[in-house]
Amino acid sequence: MELYGGWSALLYDSHPFRVQGEEEFYIQEAQQLGSPILELGSGTGRLLIPVAKSGSEIHGLDLSEDMLNITRGKIEKLDDATQKRIHLTQGDMRDFKFEQRFKLITIPFRAFLHILTVEDQKKTLQNILEHLAEDGKLILDAFDPKLELINSNLGYQSSRLKQMTELVHPVSGNQVFVWYSTTYNLEDQLINEIWIYEEIEDDGNVIRRQYVPLKVRFVYRYEMQHLLDLCGFKIDALYGNYNREDYFHGGEQIWVCSRA
Repeated sequence: MELYGGWSALLYDSHPFRVQGEEEFYIQEAQQLGSPILELGSGTGRLLIPVAKSGSEIHGLDLSEDMLNITRGKIEKLDDATQKRIHLTQGDMRDFKFEQRFKLITIPFRAFLHILTVEDQKKTLQNILEHLAEDGKLILDAFDPKLELINSNLGYQSSRLKQMTELVHPVSGNQVFVWYSTTYNLEDQLINEIWIYEEIEDDGNVIRRQYVPLKVRFVYRYEMQHLLDLCGFKIDALYGNYNREDYFHGGEQIWVCSRA
């Protein structure tokens, strides 16, 4: 099933989840390393467009055609020079093919965690290495697993339906309630979630409902380091946040890598 299609694509930009300093970080890295840039899991262009506005040529690849269509709508509103710096492709980060090599390849906002098996993780990283310029960099980020949070959400209570947030539908203007339930598979390091979107009219009636399954595989620090080493990368830095502070448990895992 396509990730982030339908409502989950339409409402993606309305969700409050963001990581402080992320946009500025990627703009700075892009300006330092130069063009061209490839963003894997580019989504609705939340980071891709600011990077392009800052002067970089950037290619965005995403599995979801719905997400790419939203990006295209945003691009149409940009000035001609910025539009020409943006290139979009529908594809899978495990097996994409481009003729050119990139100075910077990024996988922002935990998109790598949608790769659910070790075999596919290795395929993705090896494919990235093939597309990386000799002096290029890979930057990817993951959340650092909080064991205390996982432990507190095991069992029946974690799978109960909970309200995540309330949004405004960007087309109808109606209120949208977002519900979710979470289960953990510790053997396979999987987080399985079901998101439920309910569009509500003024009279309180639910006029539309969509169920969206979401699955990610969390990674531990040295597991990720071993994967990168195994696939031909050298670790240049590991940050715990987008202020470039050293890694710490429970923060981000922001990996900056080059060819070994």
